[in-house]
Amino acid sequence: MNPKRLKFTNRNGVELAAHLYLPADQKPHFFALFAHCFTCSKNFSAVTRICTALSQNGIAVLSFDFTGLGMSDGEFKDSTFSSNVSDLLDAADFLEKEYQTPKLLIGHSLGGAAVLYAAMEMPEVKAVVTIAAPSLPTHVRHLFLDSMDEIEENGSANVTIGGRPFKISKSFVEDLEQKPLGSFLKNLRKSLLIMHSPQDIIVEINNAAEIYNAAFHPKSFISLDGATHLISNPKDSEYIAEVIGSWSKRYVLVEEEKQVNDTRGNQVFVRLSGEKYTTEVMTPNHHLIADEPIEVGGADLGPNPYDLLMASLGSCTAMTLKMYAERKKWPLEQVSVFLNHGKVHLSDSANPEEKSAKVSQFTRIIEIEGDLDAEQRQKLLEISNKCPVHRTLQEEIVIQTMLAK
Repeated sequence: MNPKRLKFTNRNGVELAAHLYLPADQKPHFFALFAHCFTCSKNFSAVTRICTALSQNGIAVLSFDFTGLGMSDGEFKDSTFSSNVSDLLDAADFLEKEYQTPKLLIGHSLGGAAVLYAAMEMPEVKAVVTIAAPSLPTHVRHLFLDSMDEIEENGSANVTIGGRPFKISKSFVEDLEQKPLGSFLKNLRKSLLIMHSPQDIIVEINNAAEIYNAAFHPKSFISLDGATHLISNPKDSEYIAEVIGSWSKRYVLVEEEKQVNDTRGNQVFVRLSGEKYTTEVMTPNHHLIADEPIEVGGADLGPNPYDLLMASLGSCTAMTLKMYAERKKWPLEQVSVFLNHGKVHLSDSANPEEKSAKVSQFTRIIEIEGDLDAEQRQKLLEISNKCPVHRTLQEEIVIQTMLAK
């Protein structure tokens, strides 16, 4: 889905930019807060993929840019690890005032260390997830180790991290040294999920072991085997979101009630917002995602509109054949429908080169399994043309369109 763009002001008066990922029905099970990696931003691909997938699992997620990063105001050189933690607390206050108090904190890399500190001051938070987090915040010093002499001498230095320039202050380095995690993790008293890749060469796997050993139960560890530190493979992001979604349901209490989507009294509600084409589709009791392929500017998070149209025809065909076979008590075991769509010229057109001379053609190949004779199979083929969606597509259609008031 496309996130909602927000802004809020931290305790120092700096305006921070945020994205809020809401489930399609806008009735989240609970809210979560995501802290990105050191020098990353809310637009980092792994962040957007994980947040999107979590929202599709009913969890609303707020991700934001720390002071001086991304679209947030302020200067990065004036920030410290402690100020990142305070930004997290201010983001939680914003969520509480405008939406709902967050129950889950998620942090990637140094953001993982930050959420552990922030969770200590957030009694409403029930669960914390770290992804590739260092057990000591000072671990990030290796990224600017070559500039430490200049930082010590001049109080700051310009360094390049991940191909981007940053100004690192001496106060940032000193603040990192004052934040050992092990000394307070035993008092965390939150459910903890630690996710880390054994192949992580930026923050090695032993960091996960140190966090795990220092924390009290309930605690869990998930190996992100094969993943990079920056979670560059989209499938790893999807896996992380699936695990968090399932794990959090055990530790974050959710009121058991049937979620009914707000379709405003209509049969279907469709919503598109944001920069790309990811579109949410809701019926009274279900929701799904439609999108366009990456090559035409989409995010490819769901089937495109014509795929959905063919899926409607195909599913209706299969259901119709199943119902007919059941009435006849025929041993139909499985129906598979393969569909394609294209534009073809009318064979009797006077001018087949004109665009108006083309029509849509759906090609439908039906595969039937079961102990059926040739006559029964032929009858099922005839019945397929009587499925409701097929008949709707072939009859004259009137589409009435108006602007909402």
